[in-house]
Amino acid sequence: MGWYRRWLDRSTWRVSVALLGHPAELSGGDQVTWKKGESGNPTGKPAGARNKATVMVQSIMERGAKEITEAVVGLAKDGDLSAARLVLERLVPPAKERPICITLPDTSTADGIADAQQAILQAVAAGDLLPGEGTALAGIVEARRKAVETLELEQRITALESKK
Repeated sequence: MGWYRRWLDRSTWRVSVALLGHPAELSGGDQVTWKKGESGNPTGKPAGARNKATVMVQSIMERGAKEITEAVVGLAKDGDLSAARLVLERLVPPAKERPICITLPDTSTADGIADAQQAILQAVAAGDLLPGEGTALAGIVEARRKAVETLELEQRITALESKK
């Protein structure tokens, strides 16, 4: 049976090469050689094409997603630590950011900005803010400082130019 399959494959290939004018040529046995600069699939894999096995597995999972989720959550409730870890890692997305509630002084002056930076530092030290949250908030206050500084410089330049 194996020799027949190989013969059929070679015969089919020869016929397709002869009929379609394919750039591939059979050299000797079952060796296929391509002309230089030509491909067996010149257009390539289409954008967004997915593997058939992946599509099949995803469709099976989608059909049973609710039941699978309920089963895993049930196992986690019964004390299965692996299921609990799976629920926490996969089913509940990790919190990236959370709302921050902190009272900052007025940031319209350089002194107010310095006080705001100090308040952020104290909140991080007290544990009211996470260090990453403090860094993000300090970056916002720093952007405000640059804006205030630019405004003050513009006012000084305007005052100097009006004196001349």
